[in-house]
Amino acid sequence: MRKQEYRKLLVPHIVDQLAFFNKYKDSPNTLVEGANALLLDLDHGTYPFVTSSSTGLGGAVQALSLNPTSIKNIIGVVKAYTTRVGSGPFPSEQLNESGDKLQSVGREFGVTTGRKRRCGWFDLVLLRYSQSINHYTALNLTKLDVLDDFDEIKVGVAYTLPDGTRLENTIPADAEVLNRVEVEYVTLPGWKSKTMGVKKYEDLPVNARQYIEYIEQQLGGVPVKWIGTGPARDDMIFRE
Repeated sequence: MRKQEYRKLLVPHIVDQLAFFNKYKDSPNTLVEGANALLLDLDHGTYPFVTSSSTGLGGAVQALSLNPTSIKNIIGVVKAYTTRVGSGPFPSEQLNESGDKLQSVGREFGVTTGRKRRCGWFDLVLLRYSQSINHYTALNLTKLDVLDDFDEIKVGVAYTLPDGTRLENTIPADAEVLNRVEVEYVTLPGWKSKTMGVKKYEDLPVNARQYIEYIEQQLGGVPVKWIGTGPARDDMIFRE
């Protein structure tokens, strides 16, 4: 009986996707949004700690029968720190006061399970790896305000494998090896002032701007065009 009730609700929203996209193929305002991060991707993620589908750009093209040449902008959405729900390797995880603070201030709970998310410092190695697969044209950096009260903020810039190999742009395919890497950090000064609700980039504290620009520089110049500064929908900075 319940299935029939859900069927009535869902049927009006089910379409022939090829016909649907052909109808809107010339629209300049088509936005495709993914639900999971690349490190949960069945092929490119931290297998076996992944989901059952392709979560990256390639998955969107395949699942929606998109013309790859029609894609003009690829926006990577990334938090100003790193989180993970459940098991799996997490090199920059902070099992300490910093991690607890990120979890508490960021209200990091899994949407489906309600479990506390594991929290750690921003990981440039993972972002560079994600960039090499998804080819972002811009980034949306979210939850900057969660870092407002830190004296210092660390950024992971490289891994050292158990055999001494140093990695900056990729990750080991073996999850057990990834779980045993040592992270090399750069420490940046915090800004110790409120950014929540800020709407203009120039109104951010100097150290907050330097943090954002450091990420841009380390990612080869991919611009951070959007910056989330709070939980409200309009708590957002847009940079031209």
